[in-house]
Amino acid sequence: MVSIKEIESFKDYGRCICVTNGVIEAYVTVDIGPRIIRFGYVDGQNMMCSNRKAFGPKDDKEFTDYFGEGKHWENLGGHRIWLSPESYPETYYPDLEPVSYEITDDGAVFTPNPEIENGAAKSLEIKMDSDDANMQVIMRVKNISEKDKNFAVWGLSVSEKGGTLIIPMNTNDTGLLSNRIVSVWPYTDMSNDRIYWGNKYVTLRQDSKYNKPIKLGFDLNCGTVYYCLNDDIFCKSYDTNHPNGNYPDGGCSFETYTNDSMIEVESLSELKTVKPGETVTHTESWALCKKPCDIDFKNDKSIDNMLEKL
Repeated sequence: MVSIKEIESFKDYGRCICVTNGVIEAYVTVDIGPRIIRFGYVDGQNMMCSNRKAFGPKDDKEFTDYFGEGKHWENLGGHRIWLSPESYPETYYPDLEPVSYEITDDGAVFTPNPEIENGAAKSLEIKMDSDDANMQVIMRVKNISEKDKNFAVWGLSVSEKGGTLIIPMNTNDTGLLSNRIVSVWPYTDMSNDRIYWGNKYVTLRQDSKYNKPIKLGFDLNCGTVYYCLNDDIFCKSYDTNHPNGNYPDGGCSFETYTNDSMIEVESLSELKTVKPGETVTHTESWALCKKPCDIDFKNDKSIDNMLEKL
């Protein structure tokens, strides 16, 4: 059975709402954000990064000219809603104000202040299963401007450091045509040993000894990835419309970014023209499970063996 309670303070994030079914729990910030700042087994490790001090604020003149004096943006960690394509300063809305929330039968809906400057109103909903390690994260963005807007809903899970992400490659046979897209950002060293380029899988390891970031994007047909941290596995799934859908960043519905502090597990909806008053919804399914066996993250057969046992 799902229960909801207010946590007076979690670390340096202020008040949070805890949604739990006794198996897993999710904390969502309501003094700022919102962010899903904790996701894990009850009394278990946190799969989300909750080290607020690891991220410096953005508050240069370009930012304050757009959002106003005294405003700044913080990454904060945890899971957030953004819009793609990424653009500075527009994307970096200073979401550091209180968040309203409504409790539902199986979770809660969190509604921050509308982004007047961007003409967008966001909401984040959690729906948790009653007795297992699964929940849905539902992200909605409404165009509150008077003009058409072109965007995708972008779900970014800033996850705890120290783990390895497994990204299954597309396996559809397209004959003489390509069957996968890989987007690479300018600062990414494709030869870095944090990345494993396999035949069936790509893996990316978060490693705190590297401060140079890596960012990769994929047209992930299966819409499922796995972040392995110690003995826990965070599985994120979402619906895709590959190869027919139009996605950001060259056709990517999945992206990941890592530096010395964290790793991001990101999904994106289709890139669409959204008319005034319309709302776009993007849903992720989150699950936790225990690692069933040892694994070599740089060996396809070893990865196959582990995933088959989940």
